[in-house]
Amino acid sequence: MTAVLITGTSTGIGRITAERLARRPDLTVYATARRVESIADLTRSGARVLPLDVTDEESMRAAVAAVEAEHGTVGALVNNAGYGQYGTVEETDLDAVRRQFETNVFGLSRMAQLVMPAMRAHGGGRIVNVGSMGGRLVFPAGGYYHASKYAVEALSDALRFEAAPFGIKVSLVEPGLIRTAFGDTAAHTLTGSAAPSGPYARLNAVADEQMAKSYRSKALSAPPETVAKVIEKAVTTARPRPRYVVTPAAKALVHTRRLLGARAFDLYLRAQFRTA
Repeated sequence: MTAVLITGTSTGIGRITAERLARRPDLTVYATARRVESIADLTRSGARVLPLDVTDEESMRAAVAAVEAEHGTVGALVNNAGYGQYGTVEETDLDAVRRQFETNVFGLSRMAQLVMPAMRAHGGGRIVNVGSMGGRLVFPAGGYYHASKYAVEALSDALRFEAAPFGIKVSLVEPGLIRTAFGDTAAHTLTGSAAPSGPYARLNAVADEQMAKSYRSKALSAPPETVAKVIEKAVTTARPRPRYVVTPAAKALVHTRRLLGARAFDLYLRAQFRTA
């Protein structure tokens, strides 16, 4: 049986993915979160639960060691933990930005570093990084979040090449808007990122409104089950893709950004984020 270690399973994509994969008889799923009590109910789905904080070295080492002690190796790592810190480049507190990068980028990288020695020794494994369509295009007032996801793009591309000779397959899952608590959390950081009367107050308000409207739209967003199905494919298929863009709207936006180029896409954004 393949041992699958999933980070960030307390809510949203991570939780649904853990529930879905745990139903498979060929997988042993380890669901993790900073507060293990928040995922205790996942045992009813057949998952095993472990505490794991991807910003804490000891916590990461302990979780990987627990899986390796029983299985010899982590067969598949799903790097899902992450969150959105929104706000303009000028106004966002850089300590908050550093905390976001610790989770979204450095935690992801360190988890890969910790599982790979045993994967190499066993001649293979899977690493699935959950990025975002936000690693392929940028919306206003989201520069730092998008920067973290652009970093995941670069790391995944490099790691996929470096790990291939050892039988380790690396995939990047790029969801569009997914109806989880992520949207509410991101909007909260946006509205709290600047003074109501600051120079970007109107932009923040418009971006917040656009974000809320888009996450509510069933045409623009999708349920987390949509992403969980794709992660399952990346974990279990014989030849996983390098990239999986998830949701029709995300595919359309990524394609549009590529075709339009920077100046034309800026015009598109100005039409969507009118501040006057």
